[in-house]
Amino acid sequence: MSAEADRHRRTNTGTDTDRGPRGADRTGAGAGPGRRDRLVRPLLVAFLVACAVDLVGVLAGIELAHQIAKPLLMPLLAGYALARRGPRLLVAALLFGWGGDTFLLLGSDPAFLVGMGSFAVGHVCYLWLFGRAHSSPAAALGYAVALTVFVALLWNGLPADLRVPMAGYSLLLTAMACRAGVFGMRAAVGGGLFLLSDGLIATGIADWPQLPAPDFWVMLTYLAAQYLLTTGALDPAPARAGRTATDGPRD
Repeated sequence: MSAEADRHRRTNTGTDTDRGPRGADRTGAGAGPGRRDRLVRPLLVAFLVACAVDLVGVLAGIELAHQIAKPLLMPLLAGYALARRGPRLLVAALLFGWGGDTFLLLGSDPAFLVGMGSFAVGHVCYLWLFGRAHSSPAAALGYAVALTVFVALLWNGLPADLRVPMAGYSLLLTAMACRAGVFGMRAAVGGGLFLLSDGLIATGIADWPQLPAPDFWVMLTYLAAQYLLTTGALDPAPARAGRTATDGPRD
């Protein structure tokens, strides 16, 4: 083949321009990650703004602000995780959290149970995401004792039809909180705050004495928990960073 024919073939097929490992980054597939990267900061800012609106609405008693902002929180955080190329199990956990948030807004007992079930599936996603690494035995013992004492103290104050579902949910949530430490301190704090947030809800149902503005503290600890779990999973501790095989597929 002559040099001129070879040059003509290269021009027509795009061998040196649009195709091949380097050329592919300039067209098609390469464009997607670039657009996704540009969404990271706007999605995070939108999440933080929605958090502020929701918390101010709860604290000031502006129900409309809470009703509008709360359903936006977890989709925005899930979008941020996607833009950061986070694990699909993390995104799934956040979206099941969105399902729980949405059903709890309805305020009825059946909606509460469905919402609790949605959160429970989210905790399963977190547990699957955390993989098989062992958590601290001391942390596991501490969480087990705390769960046992808390459920025992709360039991008689709960409505009879909620006792078993809430005990089962509490066990799953405690397991998630305990296992979150495999991703590092940030995720561990997030797991603990999630447990605290749901504990505040449970004490309210059992008519225990409450802090001033109890709904504010529930939402504040919940939002901090989901954010810390998300960022902990996106930026795990160095000992965990290389172990992505059990983290679930990434998008």
